[in-house]
Amino acid sequence: MDQQRRDFMKLLSLFSLAGSLPLLQACEQVQKTAENRPLVIGYLPITDATPLLVAHSKGLFEKHGVQVEKPVMFRSWAQLVEAFLSGNVNVVHLLSPMSLWAKYGANAPVKAVMWNHLAGSALTVHPEINSIAELSGKTVAIPFWYSIHNIVLQRLLRENGLKITEKSPNKGEVRLSVMAPSDMVAALASQAISGFIVAEPFNALAEEKGVGKVLRFSGDVWKDHACCLTLMHEYDIQNRPEWVQKVVNALTEAQAFTLANRAETAKLLARSSGYTPHDQKVLENVLAPSQSQWDKYVETGAILNPQWHQDRIGFQPYPFDSYMEELVKMLKETHIAGNNAFLQSLDPTQAAQAINEPKFVRKAIEEGGWIETFNLQAGWTRTEQISA
Repeated sequence: MDQQRRDFMKLLSLFSLAGSLPLLQACEQVQKTAENRPLVIGYLPITDATPLLVAHSKGLFEKHGVQVEKPVMFRSWAQLVEAFLSGNVNVVHLLSPMSLWAKYGANAPVKAVMWNHLAGSALTVHPEINSIAELSGKTVAIPFWYSIHNIVLQRLLRENGLKITEKSPNKGEVRLSVMAPSDMVAALASQAISGFIVAEPFNALAEEKGVGKVLRFSGDVWKDHACCLTLMHEYDIQNRPEWVQKVVNALTEAQAFTLANRAETAKLLARSSGYTPHDQKVLENVLAPSQSQWDKYVETGAILNPQWHQDRIGFQPYPFDSYMEELVKMLKETHIAGNNAFLQSLDPTQAAQAINEPKFVRKAIEEGGWIETFNLQAGWTRTEQISA
């Protein structure tokens, strides 16, 4: 818990003007002296990083003419953000709300060039808990305040008349605790928490170990929501757009590959590959669940909107402004610890346009012939669908 608090305090520092300035200055020096530096990917060992790792594993960066180093794995969001802001890595996947915090809390010159994946998260609880209401008086872990997980969870709690607290919860309250994803399954098993909401494969791992069950999938609350975005530096976008296009081409192809080769992707990401510490079977349960597993989730109520035809984790790279606009609106309604004053003055439309840089991925999708692959026949806009 001490380490988690240190990571949280580290992020609070990084996402402030004073804390970020030395890192951004260091980043400027790196960029000035390394015009043709190779692609250096930073990632956390979760399924959110799938396109980045698949593109590296399958040689797609080289195919598109990009020199790439071995992806660098980090153990916490604080480590990943620090490496990115300082320029030690130049492409990362970052929680979509966290990208807003980086841009407006730290004034970091960053852009979201594409989405990394859709859904891919769930609320997992003790096996004896059967409803959101039964979380009253209990503690639930979240990976970070600025996360889609926190937003979705708080919406579910509000819809069920429960209030949020950071202290010991009374009846009608739920305590939220920031916790590293890798610690959540053990905390659930030891009864230190009653549930957690986080990216895969930790929900699947809790199921596999028999210590937890999925109470609700996040993608069943917000249809096709983006969890993580692919972030790059504005410097690269402005000064070497051709290189950025090649990187995005490779990552877009990686998403198309994953959709067509889910079981193989699980094998690529598994422990034996060196990319993640996870078992192949657990990853297969996320990337390629059986129909019988899916039917069971509908039966138990983990899925209340089967008509949405959600995947446990999906892939579609185009960054819709409508999602970011709704995200800003929902963040304003969500309890968030730390320096969040910038949120209140944030205009949803302006924020979406400022952070999204969709021209590269749109070109990649069109030239790759992947409009149908990613179900984008309706064009480059959509209407957000959010359930209770």
